[in-house]
Amino acid sequence: MASERELSIFLKSVEKRAFKRALYHVRNDESALDIVQDSMMKLAEHYGHKPIEELPMLFQRILSNCTLDWFRRAKTQNALFSNMGDFESASGDEDFDVLEHLVSHQNGQQNESAETHTERVQTLREIETEIQNLPLRQREAFLMRYWEDMDVAETAIAMGCSQGSVKTHCSRAIQYLAKSLGAKGIKL
Repeated sequence: MASERELSIFLKSVEKRAFKRALYHVRNDESALDIVQDSMMKLAEHYGHKPIEELPMLFQRILSNCTLDWFRRAKTQNALFSNMGDFESASGDEDFDVLEHLVSHQNGQQNESAETHTERVQTLREIETEIQNLPLRQREAFLMRYWEDMDVAETAIAMGCSQGSVKTHCSRAIQYLAKSLGAKGIKL
């Protein structure tokens, strides 16, 4: 049974990686933070009494489910509403210019040459696009194994499938990524 201190230490240890994983899926800082916070709350509320060694798998499963729930809600919301408010400033400034905001935000990141920065951004964008093109289960297995550094058994438990399925999903994901990125001249 996990003590309150052990639970707190565990949540602190997974917080950054969970945020990066959620951010990679939803591509929105606030939404990713909400997903991670919801996941942590659910773990503490419903599984805080479990032994500490069971918490990593439970948390990964809860995080996956919360991410899927976010996509379901977003799909429903997008079907019902048009979010023109995304192009307005948070302060309500009527003279807000999206391009001006993007340029000022990017000016803070000019420590490298423009050519190097552009190449890096393009390469990362291509990799992200190809990962997003993976089928859901392959993407989930790939990210857990290679982004989260989970072993096959942990990934299988978190995904609710067999270890053989995890290996198959990862193998297919790697083959697809190697082929599609290689065709674009990107070597990993």
